[in-house]
Amino acid sequence: MTAAAVAAPLRVDRIAGALGAEIHGVDLARPLDAATQRALHAAWMEHQVLFFRDQAITVEQHKAFARGFGELHVHPVLQQMADQGHPEIVVLESDASRPIVADRWHSDVTFEKRPPLGSILRAVAVPDAGGDTMWASMYAAWEALSDAMQRLLSGLTAFHDGGGFRAIAKNDAQRRDLESRQTAVHPVVRTHPVTKRKALFVNSVFTKGIVGMKAAESRALLGFLCEHLSAPDFTCRFRWRQDSIAMWDNRCTQHRVVADALPSYRRMERVTLIGDEPV
Repeated sequence: MTAAAVAAPLRVDRIAGALGAEIHGVDLARPLDAATQRALHAAWMEHQVLFFRDQAITVEQHKAFARGFGELHVHPVLQQMADQGHPEIVVLESDASRPIVADRWHSDVTFEKRPPLGSILRAVAVPDAGGDTMWASMYAAWEALSDAMQRLLSGLTAFHDGGGFRAIAKNDAQRRDLESRQTAVHPVVRTHPVTKRKALFVNSVFTKGIVGMKAAESRALLGFLCEHLSAPDFTCRFRWRQDSIAMWDNRCTQHRVVADALPSYRRMERVTLIGDEPV
C-alpha cells in the first residue's frame, strides 16, 4: 500500500490579482492526507485556478488525484484514451498537422444540464515557447459590471448547445450520447454552490442565445458580455513546462489557449469532474 503524503503546510503564491495561485509543498504522485486535501480545496475555492510544477504522475495517479474532488466525467465525444481503459482522459494535441484547439474563451461542456465543476490538466509535452493557457475570473467579470447591467442580467437564462461536436463523433453510440446531453438552458448569472459568490455564466463557444430576447438583442448582449469577460484585469496566464498541472473551477472561470506554438508539438491530458445544475 502506498503511504499517504505527510501533511505539511502548503505554500500558496498568488500569480495575479484576479485569480490564480501556484502551490508548493505537495507531491501529487502520493495519496493526500485529509488535512492536505482540505487545504487544497480551500485554496482552490479562494483562487479559482491552482498550478503545480514538477508533478511526474501517471494516468492512474492523475485520475486518483481528481477523484479526491469529485466524480470523473466522461465526455460524450472526446474519449481518445478509451481504448486504453481511460475514457475519462481527454487528450489535447497540436502540431504542424493539427491546429491548437480551445483558443476561444469558454467554460467546458456548458451544454450539459450539469456542467463540470472543474478540470485538472497535465502537460505531457510542451513547446520551448508559446502555447500558454489563460484563465479569467467570472466573479471579477460580474463584479465589474454596473448596477444597471447587473439588474438586467439577473434572472435571464441562456441556451447552450454542443452540437458542434457531432462532426467528430466516431460512432453511433457517441452521437446518441451527445444528442442526449448536447443542449441546456442555464442562468446568465450563477451562484457558486460553495462560495455563494455570483459569476457570469455565458461563453463564446457554447452559449447560443438569451432566452426570451429577439435574435439581434441576444447577439448584442452576448457580444458585449463575451468581450467584457476577457478584459486583462480579470485574467492570469500560465507558462507550461512538462509535468506542470493546472486545476480550475469551471463554475467561476473561463480559459483559452494562446495559439502561438505551431508547428511545435504540444500534448495535454485532462480529467474533468461532474458538476451540479447551475442556479
